[in-house]
Amino acid sequence: MMTYVSYPVKQSTVPAWGVPIISIVCPVIIFLSVYIARRDVYDLHHATLGVLYSVLITAVVTTVVKNAVGRPRPDFFWRCFPDGKQLYDQVTGDVICHGEKSFLKDGRKSFPSGHTSWSFAGLGFLSLYLSGKIKVFDRQGHVAKLCIMILPLLIASLVGISRIDDYRHHWEDVFAGGLLGFIMAMLCYLHFFPPPYHHQGWGPYAYFHMLEELQVANSHNAESQQSVCGHHVELSRQHNSRTSRNDLEAGRV
Repeated sequence: MMTYVSYPVKQSTVPAWGVPIISIVCPVIIFLSVYIARRDVYDLHHATLGVLYSVLITAVVTTVVKNAVGRPRPDFFWRCFPDGKQLYDQVTGDVICHGEKSFLKDGRKSFPSGHTSWSFAGLGFLSLYLSGKIKVFDRQGHVAKLCIMILPLLIASLVGISRIDDYRHHWEDVFAGGLLGFIMAMLCYLHFFPPPYHHQGWGPYAYFHMLEELQVANSHNAESQQSVCGHHVELSRQHNSRTSRNDLEAGRV
């Protein structure tokens, strides 16, 4: 009756504490490296804020869906029956689990994969960030740039594959988690940065807004200086005209 959830319980290849390091700490280290090289505080601020938004929103959605769906994990049988002895209600036929409650409760949170959604949310954001910085879509045909962009997605995919290999998730859980995480990564990235294929895709919106404000301020200053200079010139002309008149009147007298 429970053959599809009767896989053995294994230790996770990627522990739970390692997921925030992969999805948040590693991207932030890359952001700091770019900041050291370029000294662009706008880029560092918005990139860090974007990846945090991406991961946290993904975490909330993943947790809500996990609790709402309640799909058993592939190793649910051994969580339910640690001694291997199956117990069922004689009347209803329902399963009577006698495993550890917390471990059993976690066994009903298979869909979607949290490890995968977190990884794609953080590393997917990093992939988009790098593609904009190195201008992957500049139509120059640099394969090395494409490889750099794909590398974070490959790492996130390996995290998802490890969840299937550890019998913690079904392949549908991993696929849904990866899709959820990457969609959130795209939404959060486009909230702070232009698309990677855009000619301004290398910087955040805030940076270009700041440049526009500076240009407007400089143009206003230039206009005000011109108007002040023009006013001074007009006053000088009036003064010279009055002086000439006074000299003429004095000469006539």
